[in-house]
Amino acid sequence: MDLYTNLRKGEKGAWISIGAYIFLSSIKLAFGFWGSSEALKADGFNNLTDILASIAVLVGLRISQKPPDENHHYGHLRAETIASLLASFIMAVIGLQVLTNAFRSIFEPIAEAPSVITAWIAFFSAIIMYVVYRYNLKLSQEIKSSAVRAAAYDNRSDALVSLGAGIGIFGAIFGAPILDIVTAFIIGLIIIKTALDIFKESVMTLTDGFDEDEVETLSVLVRRVPGVITLRDFKGRNHGNVMFIDLTVSVAPNLNVIESHWITEEIEKKIQKVKTNCVILVHIEPDISYIDSDEKE
Repeated sequence: MDLYTNLRKGEKGAWISIGAYIFLSSIKLAFGFWGSSEALKADGFNNLTDILASIAVLVGLRISQKPPDENHHYGHLRAETIASLLASFIMAVIGLQVLTNAFRSIFEPIAEAPSVITAWIAFFSAIIMYVVYRYNLKLSQEIKSSAVRAAAYDNRSDALVSLGAGIGIFGAIFGAPILDIVTAFIIGLIIIKTALDIFKESVMTLTDGFDEDEVETLSVLVRRVPGVITLRDFKGRNHGNVMFIDLTVSVAPNLNVIESHWITEEIEKKIQKVKTNCVILVHIEPDISYIDSDEKE
């Protein structure tokens, strides 16, 4: 599938998230005020902030689709990674907010038991967001999009928050508010852990980091190409969902241009079999040891 087609397909996931957040925040706030549930109201306001995160992902995907220009020779694909980074910040803020509210709940007893309907609204919201999470996760794997994957993890965090809100509401109704506090602490930590994972991955990409295991795996493929004597240099980086690889290999010095070019094409084919969205630049150098051995003979 074409790269830009993938990015356009990723927009669908962002729009689904935005639609879900608008719908759920509306019913949570409405029933939260009606049913006297602070937990559901807080969850509703949380979803309002998630709309911003989803919009950031959508904007990042849109910018990523801009073709290369005179100032961006490699295109604008890193806008997607920046959107992932922004989503991680928003998730971290939400996680800290959940932990803060849980800590505050220890010292602030509930004044009025909420309506049981608010608990079911929270559980319903958790199910909806889990379905959205599964859809976006599958979509991100299909199109290899870090931004859509970040959106999916944000969806999962919101499903957990709604689940915690439902448990907390039931705890308040049945006189066991400790359930709310314990659940909130666990969920808050999960959200922050997820945010940190997305943050590290985004920073790794933006600073041209490259997985060592990927280097080793792809290096083995290059060394197996007929005609390659030595793999002298391997550099890789990710630009959005596209991988750029720069290689230097040594070949026999007596090869002509056509034969050397055939080797570069074979290297590209080998790598692109396992990495479809990959741009490869191969530099050919003569192996001096062959010249020395010929002179000795």
